[in-house]
Amino acid sequence: MSVSRCMLLFSRVQPRICAISVRNKNALVDSRCGNFGSITLLKDPWSGPLTSRRGVYSNSSSRSPDTSLFVPLNIKSDVDDGWAVGAELTQPLDRSELLKILNKFYKRNEMQKIAADQGLDARLFHQAFISFRKYVLEISTLSADLHIILNDICCGAGHIDDLYPYFMRHAKQIFPMLDCMEDLRKISDLRVPANCFCGFIVTYTGIGAVKCVVFKRSAIVMGKLGLSALFKCGVPCDLVTGEERTFVDAEGGQAEHVACTIEMCSVTTPCQCLIQMIRDISRGWAWTRALLGLCAEEIHVCGEPAVINFVTELMYTTGEEVEVRNYKRLSPCSILDRAVESLDNLRPGDCVVCFSKNDIYSISRQIESRGLECAVIYGSLPPGTKLSQAKKFNDPEDPCKILVATDAIGMGLNLSIKRIIFNSLVKPNINVKGEKELNTISTSQALQIAGRAGRFSSIFKEGEVTTMHRDDLPILKEILSRTVHAIEIAGLQPTAEQIEMFAYHLPDATLSNLIDIFVSLSQVDGMYFVCNIDDFKFLADMIQHIPLNLRSRYVFCTAPINKKQPFVCTSFLKFARQFSRDEPLTFDWVCRLVSWPLVPPKNIKDLVHLEAVHDVLDLYLWLSYRFMDMFPDANHVREIQQELDSIIQLGVRNITRLIRATETSATPGIDPLSSQRRPGPSPVSPRRVRGAPKAQDSGVEAGQLDKSLGSRLVQEGLLTPDLLRQLQKEWSKEHRQEESFCEPKGK
Repeated sequence: MSVSRCMLLFSRVQPRICAISVRNKNALVDSRCGNFGSITLLKDPWSGPLTSRRGVYSNSSSRSPDTSLFVPLNIKSDVDDGWAVGAELTQPLDRSELLKILNKFYKRNEMQKIAADQGLDARLFHQAFISFRKYVLEISTLSADLHIILNDICCGAGHIDDLYPYFMRHAKQIFPMLDCMEDLRKISDLRVPANCFCGFIVTYTGIGAVKCVVFKRSAIVMGKLGLSALFKCGVPCDLVTGEERTFVDAEGGQAEHVACTIEMCSVTTPCQCLIQMIRDISRGWAWTRALLGLCAEEIHVCGEPAVINFVTELMYTTGEEVEVRNYKRLSPCSILDRAVESLDNLRPGDCVVCFSKNDIYSISRQIESRGLECAVIYGSLPPGTKLSQAKKFNDPEDPCKILVATDAIGMGLNLSIKRIIFNSLVKPNINVKGEKELNTISTSQALQIAGRAGRFSSIFKEGEVTTMHRDDLPILKEILSRTVHAIEIAGLQPTAEQIEMFAYHLPDATLSNLIDIFVSLSQVDGMYFVCNIDDFKFLADMIQHIPLNLRSRYVFCTAPINKKQPFVCTSFLKFARQFSRDEPLTFDWVCRLVSWPLVPPKNIKDLVHLEAVHDVLDLYLWLSYRFMDMFPDANHVREIQQELDSIIQLGVRNITRLIRATETSATPGIDPLSSQRRPGPSPVSPRRVRGAPKAQDSGVEAGQLDKSLGSRLVQEGLLTPDLLRQLQKEWSKEHRQEESFCEPKGK
């Protein structure tokens, strides 16, 4: 425990002798392409959390646990040495009589009510009874005291209720959490998370915020966006992410300013910080941890005006005062009154935004079929490839003037975009239950993406925003006109220390089960929520059979991997297995795992595999930061990862050729872009392809349509007449080539 932490705890039981206030400056960005805001906090580093103005810190009744998560343990007889003491003192027991006695005990309502007071609800009481009955009837030698009690009941000398102490003793053996429920509740009490930290906080954003960081002796900026911003201000800055280490000093010395991902920040190193995304259902816990735990004189948090009230309230609980500053966007951005409607209407500086990788592939091919070059950026591309594509798009001398991208363009890339074009307004999301949903993008998401147009540092001094399809434009305008919902909650996640304390009380529980019980018992106030932990549990279940100590197991399960990639999951499993054998994961071992060296991709499937290999190398580097001795060759792995990045860049530059090769070699019934089998016929009527006209608007009279497949597709709006005619020409050409090939020579 740090000296500062000890002093903080000591201050909570002693009268406060001094009050040291540190003025903090920070700003909040309005992502509506308009205003920025800044907050200043007055910190008292020795004061503990205050009572919330919301009154949510009262000691309310404890939350009832989800007993379905309690897994009964298998136990053995306390006496199993062949000496039946109870039988010698009394007599052997008749099993049929025992069964009658046990069933009568189970039906006693009084016993169930008393057991409920001890934490045994109806579910646990039933499970405990089944186990107790099996124990009594099947065990070879009962303990002497239980044997004597059962004999007395059989002989009429005892009452059936006399079994209760022995039943509860057994119940607490198979459900050890019953004996330590109060301790578990205290450990999982998250109502005052600031008690776990002694950090200092505030909010700030944008270049204006970074300029404040520039004049500080040392600082940490969360996110790669801060890296480019600091370099623009002429400040040497290191980059530290789970997979990347870039040092300004050639000898590896640490710079005074560091840009890092939120998960990589240290809550024990004095720093200044720029952070955001506190309400994210998966990563929000990391931002809350930084906000409450960073040992910093100043912390600057990225955000929009919707977060000001929440940060003010949150800071009140830790003894802060908040001051807000506002900043204006330096270049205008407007919503157009017309949709693009066709890729033929694209102009230099356009960015088509999609929310599906398959849409990225499809649109990029259609653009290049029109004789235009386009750059491609999506989330799973390596950082180097994204930067390479961004550089290609930004270069005024490069013929590439169109960008096709996902919302990844809003994450720290500087792009010279004139017009943002939303190809769709529907994006896959994961809800708080971990379920995948297709929802219209939120106002915050729309503003974040739209704000990429006409950035002050780009060659375009004014930005424009529109949609690809006419029907989407009024929806986009309505989305952008909404007031951004105020942020009211911050994410939390159990720490390794809390799970270790749980494991002390429940040594036989699996990590996944410990997490479930923790969440079930956890208490949070209205300002917090427990983040989605499905990914954590997925990894915990995957490596449960591998012998690892709890701390190492926890760290492995926090690894950022894409569980949808089978190769990544398989590699993760091999990493854990090799680690458990106490065998270092050497460079040669990694090369064998990924089949290095690799060749450029020949189709989309190859490209996706290379991206997965890059993720595996990311995983190695992420683990090497935490287990340096077991992952000793991080520098060599980083070198081949850079080579792999170059190979992927080559594939992305030729992405249209890869798509053609994929479609040519596609197996019937298999989606060539996703390598997954297409689903069978759906009972739901087919959805019309957006932009494809209806039959009556297509220029083809209904009477002229025959019953062919092509005509039916046109009628249903799944195919345009122009595309149908183009397909007919290609089919005719291929048919003529086949006929000429099959003609006998000399004819």
